[in-house]
Amino acid sequence: MTASITASAVRPAVVRRRTAARRWLSRIPYAVLAIYAAVAVAGPLLVDYNPIQTDLANRLLKPGAHLSSGGTAWLGTDGLGRDIFAQLVYGARTSVLIGVSTVVVSAVVGTAIGVTAGYFRGWLDTVLSRGIDILLAFPAILLAIVIAGSFERSVVVVVGALSATAWISFARVTRGTALSVRERAWVDAARVLGVKRRFILIRHVLPFTAGPVVALATLEFALVVLAEAGLSFLGIGLPPSAVSWGQTIANGKQYLATAWWISGLPGLALSLLIVSIGILGDQLTARFGRGQLR
Repeated sequence: MTASITASAVRPAVVRRRTAARRWLSRIPYAVLAIYAAVAVAGPLLVDYNPIQTDLANRLLKPGAHLSSGGTAWLGTDGLGRDIFAQLVYGARTSVLIGVSTVVVSAVVGTAIGVTAGYFRGWLDTVLSRGIDILLAFPAILLAIVIAGSFERSVVVVVGALSATAWISFARVTRGTALSVRERAWVDAARVLGVKRRFILIRHVLPFTAGPVVALATLEFALVVLAEAGLSFLGIGLPPSAVSWGQTIANGKQYLATAWWISGLPGLALSLLIVSIGILGDQLTARFGRGQLR
């Protein structure tokens, strides 16, 4: 009997420790993303780097090696003597800038189309839904390659190319939410009272799409960052003056056997960012993606 009482007293403490550990582990993605955001915003202000300038005297230096100027290449240099650490810092800014811009554009366009189609239904919903089905027939990355390769290389072109298909997910999610909310009692009451339809959309329908849109935005951000790195790896989209992790990885593919850090470190940074965003997206989906209309 004494043993059972002791076991009963120990179980709550074990559960509390496990809960606390799980809570701390769930905060790791937030910390990782905060570090990336801080590097993207403040890093370029503290680290001087010119992607056009080369230093052949310091090419292919290992991480921690000393430069001819007396400095230290903490993460090594590439085949043209450019510092890998600086490329990681400036590449983080490029990835965050393109990711946030693409997600914002896609969320605004997709939410507007999805809410409009879901609320008004009829022929408008049919036309928009068939248009989405047609776009879904094309692989997103293939369409982005075609669009980015058809125009002069710039950040705006990359954002436009990635937004061309990224808005579809937001439209489908918000359309489903609008179809459900339009049948709710408060929406019917607003119609009976003569409230204009645009105000019903803004005040009574649109707020219920916020949770699913935020959850989806994190997942789309990860996909956009990965797609941008893919375009840069292929040499499409961004100009040579822009620093991208994809470009750095591509520059080091011929030195994988002798200078692994050129491609390995940017690839590791990209993988850590994608995994952290994916975990955060799953957490937000579990919290906001379901049960919003109960």
